[in-house]
Amino acid sequence: MSKLLTGPLPTLSNLAARRLFLERHGLHERPSGTGKGQDLLEVFNTLGFVQVDSVKTVGRAHDMILFSRRSNYREKYLPPLIEKQRYLFEHWTHDASILPMAAFGHWKHRFRRNQAQLADRWRKWGRQGFETQFETILKQIADHGPVGTSDVGETEQRKSGGWWDWNPSKAALEYLWRTGELSISHRVGFQKIYDLTERVIPEDHRLKAYETTDTIDWACTTALAHLGFATPAELAAFYDLITLEDAKAWCTAQLANGSVIEVLIEGCGQHAPRKALSRPETLEVAQKLEAPTSRLRILSPFDPMLRDRKRALRLFNFDYRIEIFVPEPQRKYGYYVFPVLEGDRLVGRIDMKVARAEDSLNVKAFWPERGLSLSAQRLKKLEGELERLMKFAGVSKLQFEKDWSRTAL
Repeated sequence: MSKLLTGPLPTLSNLAARRLFLERHGLHERPSGTGKGQDLLEVFNTLGFVQVDSVKTVGRAHDMILFSRRSNYREKYLPPLIEKQRYLFEHWTHDASILPMAAFGHWKHRFRRNQAQLADRWRKWGRQGFETQFETILKQIADHGPVGTSDVGETEQRKSGGWWDWNPSKAALEYLWRTGELSISHRVGFQKIYDLTERVIPEDHRLKAYETTDTIDWACTTALAHLGFATPAELAAFYDLITLEDAKAWCTAQLANGSVIEVLIEGCGQHAPRKALSRPETLEVAQKLEAPTSRLRILSPFDPMLRDRKRALRLFNFDYRIEIFVPEPQRKYGYYVFPVLEGDRLVGRIDMKVARAEDSLNVKAFWPERGLSLSAQRLKKLEGELERLMKFAGVSKLQFEKDWSRTAL
């Protein structure tokens, strides 16, 4: 490590850093491909995982993330890869996510951690009695097949609260999933249906076992590949699978043997440069990347390029938050506002929603970033993306609350 500190650090310009980040997130090239089967799996391999969310103003988060990279993608193309072919599985990263099946063996590290932590934590939160339901639920599933939350605890009081107010059987189902005894077999609507892990996860992945050091190395290696450059904290947070101390130790060892180097990443606007780690060969790739497609894309609020809000602010000078939980009078933009990417810049945000009864995609407002205008060319691109989203959502009309041919919405 000392050798790397004797001279100035190599610097990655903000433009090169943004292009590399977009390339690693599958947003550098123009969307192409069938959006199904093996082509769809490649998106998961590129991203590492795709976050799942239930909100559906246009499409659910995972579907919009996939559509942003494969404009031929449709909602029906994903379930077979999870439910029939078992190429993907659902579990937690920083949030509920869909991952390539090859990662399952490493998730045993999380299962062990959850087993050690969740029971004590949930008891403190008042979820009493869930442990007494383990045997009953496992036997019910073994004898009668997969279940959802409505299929267990029929004699227990049904509560209407959120996750903090689960009945014992619902909490038991979640615990058994979080610790690996159960897996998500499929979904009905958006409800998770659980089955024994041995019936869901293919044997070659289910029986795969890794030492903790192997999982740490895998998590850091793949996270760095997906991010392009990162700090130890960013590596640990990528999957939320390992600790910050694990990531720091890995980085120290990699620096010592020259597998990674320290680089200075220029910020956008007034944001100061920041040190990060990268592979030497990645730095070379970044310097050679040409401008990304000028295609305009409307992204999910949960898109992986925006998952780390601080990184998005440093790299793109784009200050973004989801205002679902902000009281309406205090919202700056709207309930569920979508970021808009054009080339290598985040150029604005848009408020829109599908109205099924009207068979339309309704656009309420568009806010360009400071210093940008809704030029005729940008307007044409935005309308083109809205038309693609209209087809993706399965509606036949576009409706606007304002005449935005003359002014920003």
